[in-house]
Amino acid sequence: MKILVINAGSSSLKYQLMDSQTHDVLAKGLCERIGIDGRLTHKVPERDDYKADISMPTHGEAIEAVLEALVSPAHGVISDVKEIDAVGHRVLHGGMAFTESCIVDDACIAAIQECIPLGPLHNPANLMGIEACQRVMAGTPQVAVFDTAFHMTMPEKAYTYAIPYEYYEKDKVRRYGFHGTSHRYVSARAADMLGKPAKDLKIITCHLGNGSSLAAVKGGKCVDTTMGLGPLAGFPMGTRSGDIDATILEYLMGRYGYDIKEMLNILNKKSGVLGISGVSSDFRDIGAAAEQGNHRAQLALDVFYYSVKKFIGSYAAALGGVDAVVFTAGVGENDPSARMAIASGLEYMGIKMDEDANNVRGKEAVISAPDSKVKVLLIPTNEELMIAMDTAELVKK
Repeated sequence: MKILVINAGSSSLKYQLMDSQTHDVLAKGLCERIGIDGRLTHKVPERDDYKADISMPTHGEAIEAVLEALVSPAHGVISDVKEIDAVGHRVLHGGMAFTESCIVDDACIAAIQECIPLGPLHNPANLMGIEACQRVMAGTPQVAVFDTAFHMTMPEKAYTYAIPYEYYEKDKVRRYGFHGTSHRYVSARAADMLGKPAKDLKIITCHLGNGSSLAAVKGGKCVDTTMGLGPLAGFPMGTRSGDIDATILEYLMGRYGYDIKEMLNILNKKSGVLGISGVSSDFRDIGAAAEQGNHRAQLALDVFYYSVKKFIGSYAAALGGVDAVVFTAGVGENDPSARMAIASGLEYMGIKMDEDANNVRGKEAVISAPDSKVKVLLIPTNEELMIAMDTAELVKK
């Protein structure tokens, strides 16, 4: 089946056309500056990229531009839009309503709308992508795949916050977690690489990038994760603070007169390794500065490594042991020094790294030593493939 995978942002739209059986990416691209002027970048394997300035007042025009590129004699990979069997949409927040992906219908859209207060930046954009496809591709099945769904198997003790229980009952305040599609994909691949059934494994998945999270996966199901009600929780990220003492908010707001929006903007966009280093939110820039003797850059890296290491240790305790630790996403896949710094000191857990095996980027590998009791794996994430496979499976039913 040919599946069009859509990830719609407020002013952008990423897409991939995939074959769900062969897992081949037939074409992919990006629509930018939607609502401003519009620009399309369209990529087909072994061909030159196609770039064009195209008017995109709404996501509808963006979808039309994508479809025109896909069927274009010069740049396309299909002869007719009808060759697209279904569309899979990445949706950030499914709240408590969705424990798995679903066919888009009126009830699904209504439930996504109800989750807008939980995902105010992303869910409206995700809905715009869905509604645009429904208009432009009427009759083509649509599927919603939720970032939060994989984490809905967490037990109450893991997702409950120690605040008055009425806020959970009335307002659905609880830990939800994100990057679920990535954690689900790499934990399943880890089981395949280890040659063991997922039901028999305890795995810690480390999605490390500009946005980062860990998940504890037992028997193929998530039992804990670092992000919370929103994506600000957990350990420091590119620009996000991670977990923080709430007293700091009161102190800084009182001292500088910030309102809550200003304070949250600082925690979301000016903190993390950017805030500590003062250099960048890009770990490559921070690493280069650290090599040149920049103390704050090195401190930012040390705080990040230390924080990830602490969560790995705590999740090993929560799981009652661990069979494998998986590194994925931008930093996890492409920074051998980060992986080594995080794994070093975990020998007491049975982790023993292989420096030569770890010297790899962006491809599946076992990076622990042959005699390591706990296997350490590098697995590039593929959220788009997971979305395509979910979409194909639901459409076949």
